[in-house]
Amino acid sequence: MSQGMSNEVWTIGRLLGWTVEWLKGHQVDQPRLSAELLLAHAFGCKKIDLYTRFEKAASPEQLAALRDLVRRAAEHAPIAYLIGHKEFYSLDFEVTPAVLIPRPETETLVQKAIDLCRAAPDTPLTLLDMGTGSGCVAISIARYVSNATIVASDISADALEVARRNAERHDVAGRIRFCQADCLALPADAVPAGGFDAIVSNPPYIPEAEFDALPRTVRDYEPRSSLTVAGSDGLVFYRRLATEHSGRLRPGGSILVEIGRGQHADVLRIFAATGRFAHKGTFRDPTDPHDRVIWMQATNADDGT
Repeated sequence: MSQGMSNEVWTIGRLLGWTVEWLKGHQVDQPRLSAELLLAHAFGCKKIDLYTRFEKAASPEQLAALRDLVRRAAEHAPIAYLIGHKEFYSLDFEVTPAVLIPRPETETLVQKAIDLCRAAPDTPLTLLDMGTGSGCVAISIARYVSNATIVASDISADALEVARRNAERHDVAGRIRFCQADCLALPADAVPAGGFDAIVSNPPYIPEAEFDALPRTVRDYEPRSSLTVAGSDGLVFYRRLATEHSGRLRPGGSILVEIGRGQHADVLRIFAATGRFAHKGTFRDPTDPHDRVIWMQATNADDGT
């Protein structure tokens, strides 16, 4: 599909086959799925509809749009940023370079938060989603349980704008308050009396020393501050959650955090060192070989020490 081939007849079926091979040649992950997503975006249709339009010829405008998308994909720009959205927990989320792209492993964090809410279905609960990014965690929880209201915080104003649009899109904006904040340094009026029933978070957990080894699609495009902290061993936010929760988490409240590969023992030690938490469980998706979510319960979170 080079510039010199623009006068040829390019059907959707032919374009799909060409794009898959081009992406394979440029080592793009999941080339078939990526090609389908790019074509659907260029043609303004659903991915499944491509297969009912195999013989439909592309217009010059559609070819030009696809050519640009494929070029950028070959440069390892994330497909989600190119098409502007990503599916997560069976919901579709707007994504921009201001937010981390939602990942399947984070669905375990959402599921455990939903389980926590469903264990007390008649009790109104207030949760904090710290570092909300696109809002995918907070919004997914709000969509699937009715007894939770959520404060969703992020240090990035641009990320919060994306999250607000996603909340409106999924009809849960009335149950989520968005606020700009660093970790647990929330506005006083954002914290419920007695503290949150649970804090959930997918914090930046990549050690800075490992950042340069990340895939190009991540390292060169996704917001660095959502992945790592300067000079960090990847454990900064777990330490902050363990030591700064006083006045934010109610006694008996829960902290659910996503963790990186090989961090399980270190995170447990961080919380155990405070003497104020009990380890309630560690979870992973059946398809994931790595521990992903740790559940800690506060034993005397309001003692101020």
